[in-house]
Amino acid sequence: QVQLVESGGGSVQAGGSLRLSCASSGIIFSIHTMGWYRQAPGKQRELVATISMFGNTNHADSVKGRFTISRENAKNTAYLQMNSLKPEDTAVYYCNAQRGTFTYWGQGTQVTVSS
Repeated sequence: QVQLVESGGGSVQAGGSLRLSCASSGIIFSIHTMGWYRQAPGKQRELVATISMFGNTNHADSVKGRFTISRENAKNTAYLQMNSLKPEDTAVYYCNAQRGTFTYWGQGTQVTVSS
């Protein structure tokens, strides 16, 4: 059974930082592309960042220079370091694992940024 478990969300003031973690089980973590997505109330889910099995990263323009995705294959865990948070970053953040046509999602973790 595949499980992706996010942690590290919470409430923070604008300008603050949070680090999200995504612990995986039931998949060969090292061969999956890992991603973080977010969904704000009333909006569609959007891509935040991805990291390939080779460590190549892609960040949405809205978070470039502020957020950094990384992975630690030995711990089957992906991370999202979020700095200089803004109120518009408020959303539920979801972890994603993908390989070919297979894709898996975590349950999400709430991030709330107050001004």
